Parts: sequence; C-alpha cells; structure tokens
Amino acid sequence: MIDFYFHPTPNPAKVALMLEETGLPYRLKPVDTRKGEQHEPAFHAINPNDKVPAIVDHDGPDGAPARLFDSSAIMLYLGEKSGQFLGRPGDRPELLSWLFFIASGLGPFSGQAVHFQHAAPERLEYAVNRYRREVQRHYQVLEERLEGREYLLGDQYSILDMSAWGWLERAPRVLPGDDDPLAAWPRLHALYQRVDARPAAARAKALDTRHDFKTEMDEQALRALFPSNYPAT
Repeated sequence: MIDFYFHPTPNPAKVALMLEETGLPYRLKPVDTRKGEQHEPAFHAINPNDKVPAIVDHDGPDGAPARLFDSSAIMLYLGEKSGQFLGRPGDRPELLSWLFFIASGLGPFSGQAVHFQHAAPERLEYAVNRYRREVQRHYQVLEERLEGREYLLGDQYSILDMSAWGWLERAPRVLPGDDDPLAAWPRLHALYQRVDARPAAARAKALDTRHDFKTEMDEQALRALFPSNYPAT
C-alpha cells in the first residue's frame, strides 16, 4: 500500500494521474498547505523540503517502507515499480531528458508566473513578463518536440505526458487573459486534451473533492505557503 500525500495543485496532480493509471493501491493523505500542514513534524520527516507531493510505499525495495518526495522522482519510482509508462529501453535517454526539462523548466516557470500574477502583494511588470515569456518559450519547445509525434516520447503514452498535463491543466492561471491559453501551440493543446480525456485523468481530478481544503488566501495561508517572505520565529 502507498500513502499519497496530496494537495490539489499541479505536482501532486501528476502523481495522482500516475497512481490512477497504474492501478497501484494507495491511500490518500490530504495535506492542507494553506493551513501549514506541510510544516508539521510528521510530514517534515517524510519530506524535509515541506512540500507535496510525497509518498510512502509500505512495500518498497526488499519489502521495506520507502519514502519519496519530488514529483519527478515519484513518477520514475512508480513507473519502475509498476513496469508501466516508461517507454522502451532505448527511450531512456529521451525519457530522462524530457522529464527533467519539465521538472526544471515548465514546472518552476509556470509556478512563478502564477505567483507573480496572482499572489504577489504588488504587480511587478518585469517579473510577470519574465515568467510569462519563459512559459511561452517552454510551450514552444514542447510544441516542436510533438511534431510528427502523438506523445512526448513518440507513439507511447508515458510519465512525460502525465507530468506535462499537471501544469497544462493550469494554463488559464499561468497565462491569464487569453481565451484559450494553449491556442498558439496546437500540438501541445492536442496532447493536453488527449491526456485529459483519459478516464484516469477524471479520477485524478476527482480527488480534489475528497477533502475540504482551505481556499482563503489570508495571512495564515501566506505565511504557510511563502514562509521565506517572513522573519524566522
């Protein structure tokens, strides 16, 4: 059994989709990040970086419990555990390259674009332009990768497509103001729709309703989500 520490945000969404696709048994462990539950000692012992997602696999290597944090590490682990969604052996170099491209590029720049447009106390035009333009550049890189391909790895659906889906799902928040924020990248848009139409994606999105997460962005939430903005106590 896998304990899955979850909040309805893009990186946990990838893992939710992977768990639903593989059929691996799991228990949902909600972590309400706006209440600061990610900073509690019990969760800190699982992820010292105090972020979701994280998992504890109670049937890990050699039968011992295994904890993992960082969504890309979890995706690779679950792919290897299940023997699914990692492509062919010869795909490994491309799989790793694109997985870490998403992890180090698309994800962080999308997150910063959301922050400076929706959470920053004042709008900084330089920061907004910087992160929006970088997101658009990353979208274009993926668009070019998809030329002649149905999926990012080629003809096989993989953890790459799931990882991209987690952030493409939030494109309206990443690039607000556009009626269709993915319209300029039709192949990428089609990939998102292809993944989003899968039954496992519907089940993954339904997890958002399994817990009454805090929605207010009040002082408690700001301190919990952005502790580095406040003096250490």
